[in-house]
Amino acid sequence: MSKTVLIIEDDPFSQDFYTFIFRKAGITAVIMEDGDKIFEELEKGNIGVVIMDINLKNTFLKGERINGVKFSRTIKENENYSKLPILLVTAYSISSSGDSFFSESLADDFIVKPIVDYNQLVKKVKSLLEA
Repeated sequence: MSKTVLIIEDDPFSQDFYTFIFRKAGITAVIMEDGDKIFEELEKGNIGVVIMDINLKNTFLKGERINGVKFSRTIKENENYSKLPILLVTAYSISSSGDSFFSESLADDFIVKPIVDYNQLVKKVKSLLEA
């Protein structure tokens, strides 16, 4: 069974972008923003990579708003998902922020927005799917 990419994104424009890019690349992707339903999706066992936006404004977990850094860490600290690769998507330069949020998130890799090299995104995702 081929693994699915789970995209945690609450911006409608970005959701459409990911839908287009991954459909074109032949990669199955599911886009979600409800934190509790995301864990239900993870429990199904078919997710191979999580793409996590850092600036989540409409995402809640157990009734509390959660950002992508904290959500990534929450997933990674769960022993069932600790090995699941997470790719952070951020509008911030990792080097300028001292990479503290990257290390805090426990994510495996990151990509900076705006994403102008779609092939780089697809290549990173495929690499994480194969890991």
